[in-house]
Amino acid sequence: MLSVVVPVYNEEEGIKAFFKELKKFLPQDYEVIFVDDGSTDKTLSLVKEIGSKNKNIRYFSLRRHQGKAEALTIGFQKSKGDFVLTIDADLQDRPDQIGKLQKKINEEWDMVSGWRNERKDSPYKKLTSKLFNLMASAFWGLKLNDLNCGLKLYRKGAAKSLNLYGGLHRFIPILLHQEGFRVTEVPVVHDVRKFGKSKYTFMKVFTDIPDMFTMLFLSKYSNRPLHFFWLIGLIFGLLGFLILFYLSIIWLQGESIGRRPLLIFGVLFTLAGIQVFFTGFLADLFISGTKSNKSEEVMVKEQSD
Repeated sequence: MLSVVVPVYNEEEGIKAFFKELKKFLPQDYEVIFVDDGSTDKTLSLVKEIGSKNKNIRYFSLRRHQGKAEALTIGFQKSKGDFVLTIDADLQDRPDQIGKLQKKINEEWDMVSGWRNERKDSPYKKLTSKLFNLMASAFWGLKLNDLNCGLKLYRKGAAKSLNLYGGLHRFIPILLHQEGFRVTEVPVVHDVRKFGKSKYTFMKVFTDIPDMFTMLFLSKYSNRPLHFFWLIGLIFGLLGFLILFYLSIIWLQGESIGRRPLLIFGVLFTLAGIQVFFTGFLADLFISGTKSNKSEEVMVKEQSD
C-alpha cells in the first residue's frame, strides 16, 4: 500500500483541486494522510469534507502552527503503507511525477527525492536554495542537487526512522544517509504556484543557517562533542596566547600595556578558549556516563532473563 502524507497550512484555495489531481495518479491500494499544521483558514474543514467522501482519507490536526517538520513526523508515524510519499498541496510539485519516483525506488533505493532542475520560483528562492544545497554537499559529502523538494518517496523503514523538529525536514536526505539508508534523486517537473501564498519568507534564510549548524553538530559530533569544542577552544586560546605573547614582548621593551584594549581581548580569548574546551570535556563525560548506564541496564536485563 502507498501512504501519501500531505502537510497543509492555510491551503483553502487549492486543497480540493490538489486532491482531485492527486487521485488520478494513485494506485488502487492507497491512503492519503492530511496533517493540518494549525491552519487559521478553512483548510481543516475542507479536508474533513474531502475525507467524508473518501474512505481512504485520514486527517490529523495540530492545535497550533508548529512547522512542517512536526507535521511530517506525525504523518510518518500514522502511515500504514509499505511506501510513504510526501507531497505539498500547492501543486508546484506535480502528482503526475509520482511514477518517476516509484520506478526509481524499485532499483533498491530507500528514499528517492525529486530534483526541481527547472524550478519555477523567484530568483531569490532559487539562489538561496542553490547555496544551501552546495553547503550541505560540502559538509556531508552527499551529492544531491535538491535536498528540500517536497516530493519524496520512502520505504516504510526509512520514513518511520525519522523524528523531525524545527527545520530538520530540510535535511531529510542527509539524516537518512547518516543512518545508512540509500538515497537518490530524480528530475521532476516543477510548476509555478497556482493557489495561496508561499510559506518561505525572506527571514527563513536566517533560520536555515542555524539549522544547518545544528544538523552538522548532531550528525558529526553528537557522540564526541569534545572533538567539536576542542577545535573552537583551541582557536580562541591560540588567539589569546598570541595577543598576550605580543603584549609581553612590548612590556619587556618598556612600554605600558595596562590601558591597551588589546590586553582585554587577549585575556577574554584565553578564558573563552579554556571555558569552551571544558564545556566539551564535560559534555563528553556526560555522554560517556549515559552510555555506561545504558550498558549496565542491558547487562542487568540479560542476567534477569
